[in-house]
Amino acid sequence: MKRIFSIILFGCVFTISSAKNQLDSLSIVTISAVGDLMCHSVQCNYAKTNNGSFDFNPIFKFITKFIQNSDLSFGNLETVISGNKEKYSGYPLFNSPVEYLQAIKNAGFDILFTSNNHCLDKGETGLINTIEKIKEIGLINVGTFVSQKDRDSIRLINLKGINIAVLGYTFSTNGIPLPKNKNFLVNIIDTNLIKSDINNAKAKKADLILVYYHFGDEYSGKPSKFQEKIVKKSIAYGASIILGSHPHVIQKVEKFKCNYGNIDTGFVAYSLGNFVSNQRWRYSDAGMILQFTIVKNFSDDSIKIVMLSYVPTWVYKGELNGKKEFVILPCDSAYYKQYDFLNYYDWHLLKQSLSDTKKALSNIRPH
Repeated sequence: MKRIFSIILFGCVFTISSAKNQLDSLSIVTISAVGDLMCHSVQCNYAKTNNGSFDFNPIFKFITKFIQNSDLSFGNLETVISGNKEKYSGYPLFNSPVEYLQAIKNAGFDILFTSNNHCLDKGETGLINTIEKIKEIGLINVGTFVSQKDRDSIRLINLKGINIAVLGYTFSTNGIPLPKNKNFLVNIIDTNLIKSDINNAKAKKADLILVYYHFGDEYSGKPSKFQEKIVKKSIAYGASIILGSHPHVIQKVEKFKCNYGNIDTGFVAYSLGNFVSNQRWRYSDAGMILQFTIVKNFSDDSIKIVMLSYVPTWVYKGELNGKKEFVILPCDSAYYKQYDFLNYYDWHLLKQSLSDTKKALSNIRPH
């Protein structure tokens, strides 16, 4: 499905794509959100082609329909696209081929959050090059910026008549300092900054405000006190939807009463977990596609978030069609018949991850 949305940036409106399905008095928008899109060295090695380029498209082939069938899809780009002058690398200092971005776009993503603890892995040059490459292939980045003017321009997405402000922040840059007088490069979590940005979004008549945080304790299945503090303050400031990543495992989803606008109930997903990585241990090999629908009634301007659900996913690493691949698999039983390439141990891990995900998300339903 084609998507239609406009983004207001520097006072201008940019429209992307052209397909609209809107009822007379209602506007219905579907959104898909995922966690960390990582690219470890092994992922690069598996994606190498015979001609020296890279093909990451197989990673997403089993989940593309979920991403593309949403009106808006986004995730956290946990790597830098600094170019081939620098050696491609994984942890601890990431640098991935531009083909990784292209595969993400081909999968159906629209927005990439770039404010995370690895965004300065290749310094200011790598950060800016990443933003430029994202824009070149027709995607939008949130959370890192090329100038103060860019940082101060709220990403306001107009999707079928619904104005959604999209903000992104990170708790850290792994100790890599921001260049002098260039704090605008990365949105660091700061409650004064967050409050100011949310107020700016309100001034721009956002219908709802979505905030994506990179925060929390790695590999912890429970939100930290810091996460809870920041979420509580964000709700008080006016956030409608709060999403998180960084722990590399799934954490709980909770609903809350909104303090801004014509929307009564919002929600927080403390950690969406890994979407793809080479982290093969329990909990970090599982992820989800969180899906929800926003409905605006133009007769009274009321907004509701409905049909909050998730597609559980698990990352397969192994042989597929005679080639080593990383592949994100929906791990609901409805799709099992497609996975004749899994061995006994793979099946055990997939089903284990499904059970773990259901426990973590016991209060919302699978897709």
